[in-house]
Amino acid sequence: MRRRSIPAALLILTSLLTTSAASVMAADPTIGWKEVNPDAEWSARAGLQVLESRGRFFLMGGRTPLDPAVVPVPGASTIWGDVWSSADRGRSWRKLTDDAWPARAYFQAVTKNGSMYVLGGQDFTIIPNPACAAFLPGPCPPFIPPMVPRSEFFNDVWRSSNGRDWSRVVEHAPWEGRAGLSSVVLGDWIYVMGGSKNDDSAIVGPGGPARVYFNDVWRSRDGETWQQMTSEAEWAARAGAAVVAKDGYIYLLGGEDGFVCNPSTPRCPPYFNDVWRSRDGAQWQQVTPAAGWSARPGHQCVVAVGRIVCFGGFGLPTNPTDMWASRDGMDWVKLRSTAWGATSPDQVKYDFDALVSYGPLGLPSIYTFGGDRETFDFGNPLNYQRVDNDVWRFGVTWTGSN
Repeated sequence: MRRRSIPAALLILTSLLTTSAASVMAADPTIGWKEVNPDAEWSARAGLQVLESRGRFFLMGGRTPLDPAVVPVPGASTIWGDVWSSADRGRSWRKLTDDAWPARAYFQAVTKNGSMYVLGGQDFTIIPNPACAAFLPGPCPPFIPPMVPRSEFFNDVWRSSNGRDWSRVVEHAPWEGRAGLSSVVLGDWIYVMGGSKNDDSAIVGPGGPARVYFNDVWRSRDGETWQQMTSEAEWAARAGAAVVAKDGYIYLLGGEDGFVCNPSTPRCPPYFNDVWRSRDGAQWQQVTPAAGWSARPGHQCVVAVGRIVCFGGFGLPTNPTDMWASRDGMDWVKLRSTAWGATSPDQVKYDFDALVSYGPLGLPSIYTFGGDRETFDFGNPLNYQRVDNDVWRFGVTWTGSN
């Protein structure tokens, strides 16, 4: 596997600088990250989704952690069912609705034939600890928390053409309810794959049902009628994988089948950096067992200028600051730029969303939205504040650019 470090301009955006637009060249362009909006109108959140449709950005859903001093339940969060729209590439936002669908995070959203689709995800509720039942009618002892978190995992599908008005396409798709799933549109098909159900004990504590991971693949033309392409793909079951469509293939990259190291996990940390591809979701080919970038979940991969670009994500002991690009998913090149121009792993996000949008001169930029920088340091009373509501852009910048 070739690994070499070259300027980002020579890898992703060289072809952009050969554009015939003389005004771009005359403006002394640079390539890198620019913060479009440091404090957007929507609440800071992770596990959100953002789409571009009809020249606008649509941001929706996600979770905002609650102050553990106020709600002392692991993972306690506000879960969102809102949708926001931006007509100026993230600089300003307008709320379209508070309740597009039952609130959720770690879901997927895709566009197809002018419509936006929302698929799966999870909510978050707090219930009385079932372990306390053994002590009724007396109080729960101090060593057992009286309240514990539980999530519902969705397998519904919702559709909208304008972001404000949503209709439920199907209440229960044939694939199991799940979060951390992956979805992409290839050809005339919406694909759903992977993900997990049940909360991880590393987040919510022991006592709940064990987390289950999936490696099945489904597809649908309309979000209502689904066809199972495989019940068990060649890649290991996982959540938090990135998927892109490129050159007639679905590429699946990275993910996780656990949050932290434990004796039952053969890999530490239990993350992936393999790459797989398929033309139809039924048969998968391993492109590489280990890409140049470190194993990670919660990252994003997008396609820009004929290359897959991957960055961000969760890492142990620290989040990865690097950015990587590849034409084929096998040979990866490390970019000089760090993700978000980070000078420290503390500045790197996971469970954010990203998309590629083309500006008025046809120049593509990578935009990112929100994301999580929380750690497993649950003793830090301010850890819950490490979630963002910012918008960033990576691409060509010149005087007066947006």
